[in-house]
Amino acid sequence: MAEFEVVRRVVVSADPTHIHTLIDNFREWTKWSPWEDLDPQLQRTYSGAPSGVGAHYAWSGNRKAGAGNMEIVSDAEREIGIRLEFLKPFKATNHVDFELNPTESGATEVVWRMTGQQQQGLMALIGKVIPMDRMVGKDFEKGLTRLKATAEA
Repeated sequence: MAEFEVVRRVVVSADPTHIHTLIDNFREWTKWSPWEDLDPQLQRTYSGAPSGVGAHYAWSGNRKAGAGNMEIVSDAEREIGIRLEFLKPFKATNHVDFELNPTESGATEVVWRMTGQQQQGLMALIGKVIPMDRMVGKDFEKGLTRLKATAEA
């Protein structure tokens, strides 16, 4: 199976520590996640650590939101790693990284990266027609715009 990578970046006028708290605590994602408005009745479950390694978040929603879970698997000062598992509408497990890079101007460059394997079956066919970057890239851009607004508020 072929690998894919989706990467988007934004520069945020906020301290990396503040941005870090918006990412490594899944309860904060409701403020900026690009998928929050897909299902007003979305069911969320938080477990494990409140933030950082071991924090776990599961969701279940309508057809657009689907179902899945995320777990923070690495957490350093400037990088957060997440295992992302989709259960519906298709099954997939991907790795997500957020990098927080200080800039010379005192701002923070936030890099959102997702990597994984192209799927088999119907999703493989869809992936040949619509690359993963095109399917998810706009969501990442929307999320980073919301993260920037939240962090700068």
